[in-house]
Amino acid sequence: MRPRVSLKQMPVSIWVLGMVSMFMDISSEMIHSLLPMFLVNVLGAGALLVGLIEGLAESTALVVKVFSGTLSDYLGKRKTLAVLGYFLSAMTKPLFAIAPTVGLVFTARLLDRIGKGVRDAPRDALVADLAPVEIRGAAFGLRQSLDTVGALLGPLLAVNLMLLWANDFRAVFWVAFVPGLIAVSLLVFGVREPQRPVGAPHTNPIRRENLKRLSGAYWWVVGIGAVFALARFSEAFLVLRAQQGGIPIAYVPLVMAGMNLVYSGSAYPFGRLSDQMSPGTLLGLGLMVLIASDLVLASGDHLAAVAVGVFLWGLHMGMTQGLLAKMVADTVPTDLRGTAYGFFNLVSGLAMLAASAAAGLLWDHFGPSLTFYGGAIFAMLALIGVVLKAWRQRRLFAVPR
Repeated sequence: MRPRVSLKQMPVSIWVLGMVSMFMDISSEMIHSLLPMFLVNVLGAGALLVGLIEGLAESTALVVKVFSGTLSDYLGKRKTLAVLGYFLSAMTKPLFAIAPTVGLVFTARLLDRIGKGVRDAPRDALVADLAPVEIRGAAFGLRQSLDTVGALLGPLLAVNLMLLWANDFRAVFWVAFVPGLIAVSLLVFGVREPQRPVGAPHTNPIRRENLKRLSGAYWWVVGIGAVFALARFSEAFLVLRAQQGGIPIAYVPLVMAGMNLVYSGSAYPFGRLSDQMSPGTLLGLGLMVLIASDLVLASGDHLAAVAVGVFLWGLHMGMTQGLLAKMVADTVPTDLRGTAYGFFNLVSGLAMLAASAAAGLLWDHFGPSLTFYGGAIFAMLALIGVVLKAWRQRRLFAVPR
């Protein structure tokens, strides 16, 4: 078993990347925690349209990650692309505030997610480049934890502003612009990426001979991540489930705040744990927690069920999201990390599109319970995949040394 590490050993740039993620998530979650209600209650959209918007936006972001990740491998420059992506996302925030129709909301959401697509694969590859291998899981967990602190603070700020300004959605959307600009500034001035070796050749990462270097273990992680995405549809449906239970509109963002509180508190400890124990075991446990969350949320919309379901949802996120990022880094060559994250997220994005659209259809035609039962079924399929892999390849469940 590897020795435990302290936060003092973490490179400063990892901390700054976490702060960048935190401020951008404050900005994004101030909007996203209110957006489903804004679409339904102000602009008259249905649950299916909400699901389609979320699915198309998220899947677009993940398609873009293939190109940005590949380009970061080719150029050997990850920070520049990350800055471009964060800047684009920040600049879209005012569009939500002025949107008179669903069409402009969709455009803003799409551009925001394109920015996310441009930045995320280079940023994750940059984390892997900066973190020593023995604390890689902790580094991903720390960045994810700080990211999720932002996802916690964003809804809390949205709640307070909605109460202060009598449910003025558009005023809250304007305020969200400020932390986005702070995130861009921190990245520009606070992160220094490792220098590419002098004379290193520029080769096309998606040439056939390079793609052959992506191992079977990596493609297994891609496959399990896709089934995971089918099980974990958009969190907009958590917001709608809470509203169904009679929670006042101004307080509904507290649902996302509660989920992200659990997510933030668990991401770093489980990231450290992933450096000490087998990734397959931890992934399987996370899937079991997701199944439990779906079953509780399917059981009813009363406050206790929503609270327990949201708690379990946040816990499974803390257990698995940094872990999947670490598993990608552990199974690919250093010079193909950006490309690997891009493909991983492309496949997950297509699965997310299908999951969100299906969730919207199930919600509109059969009710929310069947929506969450469907998520539990796909999580069970992913768990079966993990167990079968354990039988065929014991190394997946081996404890790191």
